[in-house]
Amino acid sequence: MSGPSFLRNPAPAIQQGRRPIGVSSLGQIDPWRLSLLHDRPDNVLIWITRGQGRIVINGVRRGFGAHNAMFLPAGTLFALEPGAQCLGLVVQSPAGLTGRLPREALHLRVRDGVAQAELTTEIEAMQREFTKDRILLQDALDAHVRLLAVWLHRQVAAGTTDASGKETAGQRLVRAYAKALTRGYASDRGVADYAGELGMTATHLTRACRAACGRTAVEMLTERKLHEARCLLSQPQPPVNRVAAALGFHSAPYFTRFIRTHTGVSPSELRRGARPPARRTAPVR
Repeated sequence: MSGPSFLRNPAPAIQQGRRPIGVSSLGQIDPWRLSLLHDRPDNVLIWITRGQGRIVINGVRRGFGAHNAMFLPAGTLFALEPGAQCLGLVVQSPAGLTGRLPREALHLRVRDGVAQAELTTEIEAMQREFTKDRILLQDALDAHVRLLAVWLHRQVAAGTTDASGKETAGQRLVRAYAKALTRGYASDRGVADYAGELGMTATHLTRACRAACGRTAVEMLTERKLHEARCLLSQPQPPVNRVAAALGFHSAPYFTRFIRTHTGVSPSELRRGARPPARRTAPVR
């Protein structure tokens, strides 16, 4: 993904010739950056400290509550749907920073108070690093990421991994579709093309997607395109017509119609910082 950091203000992130390590609270992140299905080139750790909500990981939606940790390796298609009272912390780190981080997505339900305190303390220590002008800042942040990796592995060994039952055939299908979306969302391919690649009809794929995550196959594709479009339009360049072409739209007017349909404003208005009216994302027909 070519979009910028989660953060509206990228100041609490360090970058020296590579993607940044960043730490933020859920309240610092524009809601659409989390709620629209997307994948990232970074590893993401989400630590929920209060409240509840739902998360979609590789096309499968499940609930979460306080003291749940979700680790999402780079390339994982996900969307976070926090409740109104939800509070949490988010850590993003470059893929490949350490070989210790898990390679598969994790959803941990942490009940041990000591383990909860360990993770909160570690993330808060990273936040403090950003507030102090001290030498070897990058080295300190790298070390903290490695300690987070140790914490994750210990929690897996302690049996905190969410056990939502055996994966169904439908969920396996949706996971395969989610993986295909991360590779091909920027093309002009439609759901029928993806369904054909997976050896089934678009109707069957849509039924499986709705059961697994409450979204149709078209809505999943639409959200991934929309997230990337909004990331690109949050920057002054490239021009709107090039953004449209990069996302598989054959004309700028069609892209403008797409953005206005799903946000209520035009691409140029989004780029100028206009706040879209609250509305549910609708799929392109």
